[in-house]
Amino acid sequence: MGGNSYIQAICGTENMVNGSKFLLLPFTVLLIIYVIAALKQGKKWPLYRCLFFSLCFLCVGISSIGPLAIRSQVDFKAHMINHLLLGMVAPLLLVLTAPMTLILRTLPVFFARKISMVLRSFPLRFLTHPIVAGVLNIGGLWLLYTTNFYAHMHEHSLIHFLVHFHIFMAGYIFTLSIIPIDPLPHRFSFLYRAIVLIFALAGHGILAKHIYAHPPIGVPVKQGQLGGMIMYYGGDIIDSLMIYLLCQKWFGSNRVTIGRRERRQKALLQ
Repeated sequence: MGGNSYIQAICGTENMVNGSKFLLLPFTVLLIIYVIAALKQGKKWPLYRCLFFSLCFLCVGISSIGPLAIRSQVDFKAHMINHLLLGMVAPLLLVLTAPMTLILRTLPVFFARKISMVLRSFPLRFLTHPIVAGVLNIGGLWLLYTTNFYAHMHEHSLIHFLVHFHIFMAGYIFTLSIIPIDPLPHRFSFLYRAIVLIFALAGHGILAKHIYAHPPIGVPVKQGQLGGMIMYYGGDIIDSLMIYLLCQKWFGSNRVTIGRRERRQKALLQ
C-alpha cells in the first residue's frame, strides 16, 4: 500500500479506533477499584496479582488505542496481534488476578452474599459451562473470519466495538471455566475441562490453518497467510501456558487429596 493510500486508510479508520476506546472505560474503573481493594487487603493480597491486572490493562489499551490499533484496521497481521492480546493474553491475565475473590473479601458480608447469589444464578452457570464458553469463544472466531462479518466490522464502528468486546469477554469466560481461580457456581472435573480445552485448541488451530488457506473477505492472500501463522504459533504459546496452569492445579489437587487420605489412614491406625 502506497504512502498516500495508507494515510487515507488510517484517517478512514479513526472512527473505528475511537469506538474501541470505550472498551478502556470499564477497565479504567475496574483498575481503580482493584487497586483500592488490594490496598485494603494489605499484605494479605499478593502483589503479583496487581501486576497481572496492570498488564491486562496494558494489553487492552494497546489493542484499543495507539499505533497498533490503527494499523490493525488496514493490516491483517496487526489485527491478529491484536486478537492475541485482546482475546487470549488479556483474559488469561485477568483470570490470574482473581478479581471476584478480591471483591468478595473486601465487601461487607451482606453485599458479598448478594454477589454470591448472582454467581450461582442460572445464566452465569450456563455461560461458565466449559462447553458453552468454548463455543462462544472459538465459535465466535469462526463466525468472524469465515463469513463477511470481518469486512462489516471495519465498516461500522458499533459492530467493531461489539466484536472486540465479545472477543475479550468470550476469551475471559472460557479461560475462567478452564482455570477457575475465582469462585464459580460449579466446577467440573480436571479431566472434563482438559478434554474441552483440547477440542478448543484444535478448533483454534484448524481456524488458523483455514485463514492461511482462505483469508477473510477483503484480506490480501499474503497478509492472510502471515496472519494465520501469527494466530497459529502465537496461540500455541498462550495455550501452552493454559495447559501448564491447568496441570499445575490438577497435580496440586491430587497432592492435597493424597495428603488427606494418608492422614485418615494414620488416624484409623492409632
